[in-house]
Amino acid sequence: MAARSSLSKTFVWILLGLLFVGLAGFGATSLSGTVRTIARVGDETVAVDAYARELQREINAFQQQTRQALPMDQVRAMGIDQAVLGRLITIASLDSETASMGLSIGDQNLQREIVAIRAFQGLDGSFDREAYRFSLQQAGITEAEFEADLRREAARTLVQAAIIGGAAMPATLTDVIVEYLGQRRGFTWARLGPEDLAEPLPPATEAEERAWYDANTGDYTLPETKRISYVVLTPEMMLDEVEIDEAALRDAYDARLSDFVQPERRLVERLVFADEAAAQDAAAQLQVGGTTFELLVDQRGLDLSDVDLGDVTEGDLGAAGAAVFAAEVGDVVGPLPSDLGPALFRVNAVLAAQEVTFEEARGDLREDLAQDSARRAIEAQAQPIEDMLAGGATLEELAEETAMTLERTDWSEESFEGIAAYAAFRQAAATAGADDFPETAFLEDGSLFAIRVDEVLPPRPEPFEDARPRVAEDVERARIQDALAAQATGIVAGLATTGDFAATGLTVRTERGLTRSAFVEGTPPGFIAQVFEMEEGDLRVIPAGGIVTIVRLDGVEPADRAGDMGRLAEALQTELDQTLAEALFQEYLRDVRLRAEPMVDERALNAVLSSFQ
Repeated sequence: MAARSSLSKTFVWILLGLLFVGLAGFGATSLSGTVRTIARVGDETVAVDAYARELQREINAFQQQTRQALPMDQVRAMGIDQAVLGRLITIASLDSETASMGLSIGDQNLQREIVAIRAFQGLDGSFDREAYRFSLQQAGITEAEFEADLRREAARTLVQAAIIGGAAMPATLTDVIVEYLGQRRGFTWARLGPEDLAEPLPPATEAEERAWYDANTGDYTLPETKRISYVVLTPEMMLDEVEIDEAALRDAYDARLSDFVQPERRLVERLVFADEAAAQDAAAQLQVGGTTFELLVDQRGLDLSDVDLGDVTEGDLGAAGAAVFAAEVGDVVGPLPSDLGPALFRVNAVLAAQEVTFEEARGDLREDLAQDSARRAIEAQAQPIEDMLAGGATLEELAEETAMTLERTDWSEESFEGIAAYAAFRQAAATAGADDFPETAFLEDGSLFAIRVDEVLPPRPEPFEDARPRVAEDVERARIQDALAAQATGIVAGLATTGDFAATGLTVRTERGLTRSAFVEGTPPGFIAQVFEMEEGDLRVIPAGGIVTIVRLDGVEPADRAGDMGRLAEALQTELDQTLAEALFQEYLRDVRLRAEPMVDERALNAVLSSFQ
């Protein structure tokens, strides 16, 4: 009864909310005529007003979430109108079913439900008849309708509880899944690489390489490629036209003076004390060798990084500056004043003063200013060049009539060299088509460019001569792997007799308690999956990636239910039970709806949808 009561109260709040929200959005639109039913479902009906309110609620919820208007054509395109109708028909089907079963709650239970609703209570917490009447009046529903809704919801809750209550998935499924995930293996393995070949292999012949290429052409397929013509104007191409006067260089030097002229600095650590006495005591201990600076820092619960000031100038240290800068590297001086109190200072390094004169900086300054001026000059030319393209000029004409140069390149998604190193060019190349007109754009360094796709080449085999270096590598890897596999087969034959891995002379490793998700460094992809295919005591040769692995399965252990796998089993069983319960109830609802034989009044439905403006 407690569960049913809780569900009923929840329904009441939802019902009132739907009524208020629905009427708030629907009040401006009226439905005229005598049609009051939009669908007949068994012995129940779906009222026009109920459908309109529910549809308005869905529209309002969408608009609040997206902050965008939702016109009716989009409502229909998204299927919201049909989803709402389907939901109401399902509820009506269930109501018809419960009515035929005679399920209902008594008047006393209904009264307890109503008086417990806070919206119907006065200031003293007791049921307020006037509040009850007023709330229903505002929602546009009569007392009889509201109480009938409560009874129907209670009946639906009883049916649902009867169907899903006690639904439990057999534990066999959980056990199988957990055992699959948690089962463990112990095994011994050894790896054979090219260095373990019994004897060197002769070089592969061209015939062998061609045969490999013909058999694996798909591995040497070039991606879709665009043959692109492009014009580009870079800052470097404009440098000869840029003039930088002496005054601009001087101004730039003065603006960056702190970069060029740096005073002498020290790398300093500072340990601050609460008062002068504590600082004097620490200094005295340092003088007699009773402690170290590191120990003083540690006793304060600090790390050296906490007291590190980095590189500082004499002025940065205020009144302590002169004494600190007079000290040698490794000295601890003080107590000296600081903005946090008396402190000890340790000097860790001396950074000599640095000064780059104007004459020394002239070259770098001119290059920086010239690059900036060149980029501004390019920006000034961008619009005229764009206008030429818009007027029908070709890239070739741009190259003749402007400072831009014409280049060509074959571009694919694997291209990252030359101009393809720029993200802006790659984006333009990726989106451009053979029928597109060139448009100007800027590269990250300020260069101006425009592209034209001359031809699109579909994926195609790479010519053998171009692919031959990679073919040779692949052939060599395969030949080594085959030779190692043959060598490993002989080793396995001996192991089957002696069982002594150590006698193979290989580096042997042993693993214990590994699950399917484990990774063993030095093994090829799919290694663990193959181990789990083996029976206890089996020996297997696994060739992959140019190496060969020999493995023997030593033991199979069940999943450990005491730790994470136990918690996984509990969570999985709960989820499976819930999934089963939901599936049972959904199947029941489908059956109920089918037997209710719902009939929709299309004219009434269209009238409601047309009323939404």
